[in-house]
Amino acid sequence: MCVLALIGLAILLQFNAFTVLLGFASLLPVAIYPFMKRLTDWPQAVLGLAFSWGALMGWAAVLGELSLPPLLLYGGAVAWTVGYDTIYAHQDKEDDALLGLKSTALKFGSRTKPWLTLFYVLAFTGIVSAGLAAGGGQTFCFIMAAGAAHLVWQTLTLDVSDEQNCLTRFRANRDFGAVVFIALIADMAVSALW
Repeated sequence: MCVLALIGLAILLQFNAFTVLLGFASLLPVAIYPFMKRLTDWPQAVLGLAFSWGALMGWAAVLGELSLPPLLLYGGAVAWTVGYDTIYAHQDKEDDALLGLKSTALKFGSRTKPWLTLFYVLAFTGIVSAGLAAGGGQTFCFIMAAGAAHLVWQTLTLDVSDEQNCLTRFRANRDFGAVVFIALIADMAVSALW
């Protein structure tokens, strides 16, 4: 772990001063996350704060500052993480309850689908707003419609009492991430041609 931390530090120190400071700031949510299942019903939100930090780091590394697009992307990514990690947490809810641990899966229970809808709407809105604020165009929006359909499919077909169903929906989020990536690359390619 120490070797990996030193490698990470060596990489971080290659960036501009703003990004280095931002990188050190990420240590707070990373450090507190492991304790959150004991302290709050919302450990998935803290995971989102830590896990989505890259949305801020990438922008800062290139431009040396933060502005609206990375902040929108960060908010959308946090909401997305709460959504998909809630699905994942439904696989562990019985064990978590026995151990006295907390999660959004336990908090939402049978009301998970409305909550998941809320977080996925926030995620999609944040991600699309970030793309548009960064100059994304029609191609980006068109492809992101497939991403919206994918999130709707996840929500409508989720069965929180079926562990395999939850695992499949959780893993399907890599496909949503791929749609976002394709939307960005395709939009840049189309923009370069025109």
